Amino acid sequence: MGAVERGGYRFEPEFSVINQNGAIHVYHEGGFIEEIKFTFSGEFPEHDQIEELINTYCEQRGF
Repeated sequence: MGAVERGGYRFEPEFSVINQNGAIHVYHEGGFIEEIKFTFSGEFPEHDQIEELINTYCEQRGF
């Protein structure tokens, strides 16, 4: 999954299959805002899991 853009924010997921964890880096206007950490099982994180993390982030911040 590549970067996702919502409400002027850019979400760039990355993950480690070996460690079974990942992070979504959040950017706004080119500047780094924060990192959303997550864990997963299997070969790759589920697309729906990443989408849900992004949706929750956006809802909590009102955009």
